[in-house]
Amino acid sequence: MSRAAAPLQWLTMGLLAVGLLGLSPALSLSLLAFGLAVLTALKLREARSLEERRVVALLQLVCAGLLAALRPELAPSLLQGLAILMALAGLLALELGAGPDWKALMRRSLQVLLAALPIALVLFLLLPRLMPFSNFGTGQGMGAMTGLSDSMEPGSIARLAVSRQAAARVAFPLGGGPPPLEQRYWRVLVHDRFDGRRWRSSAPPFPRPAAGQPAPPAPPPAAPGEGLQLWLVEPSGLSAVPWSGAGRPLSADLTLQRSGELLNRAPGSQRRVYALTRTADQADWRTEPPGPIDLVLPRGDNPQLEALAASWERLGSDRERLNAAGSWFRSQPFRYTLEPGALPSQAPLDHFLFESRLGFCGHYASAFTTLMRAAGVPARVVSGYRGGQWVQPVGGNGYVDLRQADAHAWSEVWLQGEGWQRVDPTAWAAGDPMARAVTSGDTPGSATPWDWLQQQWWSLDIAWARWWLGYDSEQQQALVRRLLGDQRHLLGLVVLLAVAISLAASLGGLGWLGRRRRGDPLRLELEHTLRAFARHGMAPQAGETLAVFAQRLTQRWPVLSAPLNAYVGHYQRQRFASTPSRTGWRETQRLGRTLRRSLRAGNMPEEAVQRGDR
Repeated sequence: MSRAAAPLQWLTMGLLAVGLLGLSPALSLSLLAFGLAVLTALKLREARSLEERRVVALLQLVCAGLLAALRPELAPSLLQGLAILMALAGLLALELGAGPDWKALMRRSLQVLLAALPIALVLFLLLPRLMPFSNFGTGQGMGAMTGLSDSMEPGSIARLAVSRQAAARVAFPLGGGPPPLEQRYWRVLVHDRFDGRRWRSSAPPFPRPAAGQPAPPAPPPAAPGEGLQLWLVEPSGLSAVPWSGAGRPLSADLTLQRSGELLNRAPGSQRRVYALTRTADQADWRTEPPGPIDLVLPRGDNPQLEALAASWERLGSDRERLNAAGSWFRSQPFRYTLEPGALPSQAPLDHFLFESRLGFCGHYASAFTTLMRAAGVPARVVSGYRGGQWVQPVGGNGYVDLRQADAHAWSEVWLQGEGWQRVDPTAWAAGDPMARAVTSGDTPGSATPWDWLQQQWWSLDIAWARWWLGYDSEQQQALVRRLLGDQRHLLGLVVLLAVAISLAASLGGLGWLGRRRRGDPLRLELEHTLRAFARHGMAPQAGETLAVFAQRLTQRWPVLSAPLNAYVGHYQRQRFASTPSRTGWRETQRLGRTLRRSLRAGNMPEEAVQRGDR
């Protein structure tokens, strides 16, 4: 057993451990991967025999496969590929049993890995896919830091810190661009339940079909000409994911709620990738009529607010009430700030509207929505992201980079005949950061070198998601329809046939690489000499070493003892030398020619060997 096997297998365990760091313990397959990795490490620690080390190598390959299913993004995929390469190198070191020739092990392992790619590609393209396993919990709030939470209580926050942590990236159709900066509102959560201080969502974390109810059908694929929005969303703890509010989901993992929330079945504790059509059609959720909950308001908590709203109730329509509220907000000296101080427990919105007039987006959205409800206009708070930086990487397609600092809250009001309309009261306050961003342009002027490198990497990540992760079950079904038409029941046979052809091609490729490897001068010289003895009826037996074979040859032809021993000794010194020389190879070749000439002559004095006669 090679001394290189143990270090390679422990290195593989280290790579697998790094890959496990990003998994969520709430996911069933994650627990399986954690448990299998721990058992593999314990088995490696106690393994002594060759058979036990083979079992360890197999377990490591299974762990890498589980990680590939759980973490298909670009960086984890590269890590998994490296772990598989190391596991194969450790297995080859076990089987070859030679010294730690790292270069040869890595080269052969890479050849085996490349030979397996055709089979992996066939399975990826044609093997039917399962729905992802998932467990959902409620989202966790970020406290006094920019970001999203499933509840919103701005009055309890005295100071809001800005987080530059990555939130999401969205890429548009190839060659396309994003909407103008002032129109970039990416909705996530709808808060329609208000208790006087805190806004919550009344929707369940994720709708589950009742017992016996069939699962919703898969959405149809994108029609020709329909562009795609590709989203990569970082872990958030929320089942709701950002989108523009327009478009059509392209995956059965996505469910669009009547409120306009887009829910993703994949766990919110892990990164999610999904696609939507980019269409300007009116979304159905905008025309869903409001319910009684959209007018619920605790009466008497903010008397000044209610008195102001009552003065607008006399107006003839909801549109006039909305215009009156907008005019009032713009006439007041409101100012945007991240350090507004906490609001008092008694009449907090009255204090904000008529005394402090300082706050961030949560204050303005909460106060405006409450005013609308008090005036009899159905309204709700929406939280998500606003803006985002347009990034144009070197040699790639651009995308919008959203950070947690872009988290935002706004209002939606119901207008008869118009549906749900977005209203952003923060835009009416002095110092609104969006107004500054629109004035200064789309690209900030103080990006650090680290930010630039991160943006280039994310461009590669989006390209990987677009061309590799974007191949979902719907696209797979479309490919099967194109290949088989109405004969889709033959898919199993086609998969088996494709795997067989790929396996034959892979084995043929390995054989070709092996023949190239056997083409090194020393090996060719030895094979040439062995064929010469085989023509005289002497061939190596199975498992016989070169030294033992040379002893048998000497017994038959004693006269060949000197040239044979000279040839075998020089060949072995060159074969196992740490740095074989060209001069040494030429000397082995010369001795081989002398030995073959002696065999043909049947008699050759020892001094001829020393002269090198040909």
